[in-house]
Amino acid sequence: MTQTPVRPGPATGGRPRRGARRHVEVLVVGSGFAGLGAAIRLQRDGRDDFLVIERGPEVGGTWRDNTYPGAACDVPSHLYSYSFELNPDWTRSFSPQPEIQEYLRAVAVKYGVLDKHLFDTEVTSARWDASANRWLVDTTGGAFSCTVLVSAVGALAEPKLPDIPGIESFAGEIFHSARWNHDTDLAGKRVALIGTGASAIQIGPAVVDTVAHLDVYQRTAPWVMPRHDRRYPRVESLAYRHVPFLQRAAREAIYWGRESYVLGFALQPRLLDVAQQIARRNIGKAIADPELRAAVTPDWQIGCKRILISNTWYPMLARDHVDLVTDGIAEIRAKSIVSVDGTEREVDAIVVATGFHVTDSPTYERIVGKDGRSLAEVWDSEGQRAHKGAAVAGFPNLLFVVGPNTGLGHSSMVYMIESHLNYLSSALRAMTERQLATFEVRRDVQDHYNAGLQERMARTIWQTGGCASWYLDKFGNNTTLWPGFTFAFRRMTRSFDIANYDTTERSAERDVHAVGA
Repeated sequence: MTQTPVRPGPATGGRPRRGARRHVEVLVVGSGFAGLGAAIRLQRDGRDDFLVIERGPEVGGTWRDNTYPGAACDVPSHLYSYSFELNPDWTRSFSPQPEIQEYLRAVAVKYGVLDKHLFDTEVTSARWDASANRWLVDTTGGAFSCTVLVSAVGALAEPKLPDIPGIESFAGEIFHSARWNHDTDLAGKRVALIGTGASAIQIGPAVVDTVAHLDVYQRTAPWVMPRHDRRYPRVESLAYRHVPFLQRAAREAIYWGRESYVLGFALQPRLLDVAQQIARRNIGKAIADPELRAAVTPDWQIGCKRILISNTWYPMLARDHVDLVTDGIAEIRAKSIVSVDGTEREVDAIVVATGFHVTDSPTYERIVGKDGRSLAEVWDSEGQRAHKGAAVAGFPNLLFVVGPNTGLGHSSMVYMIESHLNYLSSALRAMTERQLATFEVRRDVQDHYNAGLQERMARTIWQTGGCASWYLDKFGNNTTLWPGFTFAFRRMTRSFDIANYDTTERSAERDVHAVGA
């Protein structure tokens, strides 16, 4: 499936001339699963006047950026693909990062949308121009305008670095898990791994056999379930490729099995007690030392934070040359890390696996709505709110693909992405059919939707499980996850609910394709 990514050709119209602002009907920001899916959907809908702005050198998003050792998906492979392009070539039941990235490359080539991309280009600002009913978008590759702006920037896009005194003075190698430095050889070195989240539990076991010593800094112990991963035998792969509907049937079975998790997460948290017992046994099988076993056992109910899966995390922590540090970090010095109890540990390299800016992404600062406030300012004062995770009051003609409250703790985000692509497609069709210049969700509609959302959220394990997680914003609201079945979200976003939007009709004097800077 290896394909060479291509740069934008003549079909994109190239970068705008200096001083000019190139106009497109739809401008998509980001080209991970969401942005690439949007490009394919736009093309399949017969739309040609669109452009995808991508800051990286190729498609892939988080799967392009997260190349750390051991990187893999924690959603079953057959569920982690577009519904219109199943992949019979997965080698394992949980696909590794290189295979997912290869899949995305191949899909982009197959559907012929690479010439609609502008790579190595970052959006620096996007502001609404009410006089022309356009978004004015400035990038490192030139200036653009668009009728509809689509934010396809995923939640796991902006690495979050810890605010630790002295971190800038460290003399050794230091990098975030999402910006892995492959020029650094960790063999024989003393390494500190800061964090015990989804990335960390993949990195640790992948590097433990090569490092001289590994210190794992844990703020909060996670619940880790066994990972039921296996390699697909050749006969099974051939069957998926040549037997009609077999892979789709496998995908359906996995999907409905995953949907059953919602019963515990959102409806009856006590149903998760069985899972918690399994997770406890996972600890007990690998760790004999009672002190270490106590240190890695969470004091909150499983499901409150992201449930992790690994067969190698606990055995790694039990290794002789691995130390689990549960005291917080007081400071970082040139060649060491000092914990709050005063212990100083020498270290040659630091791997920061502290997650991402989810509820406070810097990208929100660059999107400025009709009242002159940025999305970051609006959400900082009100909390992250959107109508159906897609539209925000005060930001006309802006749609998100998987915005607030669309994340999942149990299934594939690709399903949610495709649901939002239905909504986007329907919205654009409504604009065309009704000759609309603008659409903007009504404030009362947005408020009513989010009030109902948080009322449902209050009963979920994420709010009642006794933990503080990155799912929650500074107001204590879970603005990250969807509190229900994904098929309900699919039904809700099947068509654009134009009655909930204020709209204006297109007029000849505003129907222009050249907008001043």
